[in-house]
Amino acid sequence: MSFRDVSRIAGSAMSAQTVRLNTVASNLANAGTAGTEESAYRARKPVFASVFDGVGARVQVLDVISSQEPLDARHEPGHPMADDNGMVFYANVSPVEEMTDMMAASRAFSTNVEVLARVNSMQQELLKLGQR
Repeated sequence: MSFRDVSRIAGSAMSAQTVRLNTVASNLANAGTAGTEESAYRARKPVFASVFDGVGARVQVLDVISSQEPLDARHEPGHPMADDNGMVFYANVSPVEEMTDMMAASRAFSTNVEVLARVNSMQQELLKLGQR
C-alpha cells in the first residue's frame, strides 16, 4: 500500500467524521425543540461505507438518515404547538447518546490526523535516506 493510498483513506475518514460531528451538532442544537408530530425534529445519523474501487479504498458517506425512534410525546394542552388532543411532540434526541457519539467521532478524527502525520514523517525519513 502506498503512502498516497494511506493518505486517501485517512483523508476520506476525516471527511466522514466531519459529517458525523456536524450531524451531532445539529442534533444537540435541536434537542428539546417542540413541534407537531409531522414537524418535530428527528435526530439524524450519517451512514458510512467502505468503498474499494480500481484506484484504492476510501470511506464514503452514503446518506444522512432521520432516526425512526419515537418522538417524545407530552400532554400539554396549553402549549401553542399542541395538537387537537393537547399533545406536543419533542425531538427524539438523546443528549447523552449524542455526546458519546461526538467523543467517538472526535477520537476517530484525531486518530486519522495522527496517521497522516506519521505518513508525512515516514516520507521525510525516506527523503533523508536518499540524501545520504
